[in-house]
Amino acid sequence: MAQASTTDHLVTTLRDTIVSMVRRDGPDLSARQLGVFLTCYLQEGAHTVRGLAADLNVSKPAITRALDRLGELDLARRKVDPMDRRSILVQRTLKGAAYLRELRSIMSEASTVSRKSGHVEERTSRRAAG
Repeated sequence: MAQASTTDHLVTTLRDTIVSMVRRDGPDLSARQLGVFLTCYLQEGAHTVRGLAADLNVSKPAITRALDRLGELDLARRKVDPMDRRSILVQRTLKGAAYLRELRSIMSEASTVSRKSGHVEERTSRRAAG
């Protein structure tokens, strides 16, 4: 029962976060673009198109399309690897770091609201059952 409650909380937090991101005035990323963005910003180390494709188990052209969009929004940029000119490095940007801070803030707020409403629903259902 507790696991279902935790899962419901996570799904509700995800839903509320996505709705908030869509409603605000700012970039609206697809799930793939968000996955690429979060991988670049949350996993340490250098990221390449090839490495991201392997990490996310998607094709290199799919990563390239996601990076095209992230580049348009200045959330990430590509640069030729000076050590291996055949390889493309993905770099973080200041605007991307700000976007991640905003995303964290929205998720935190959505999680708090979800927890509070979950406790209210839990108590209400206990009263009704008791």
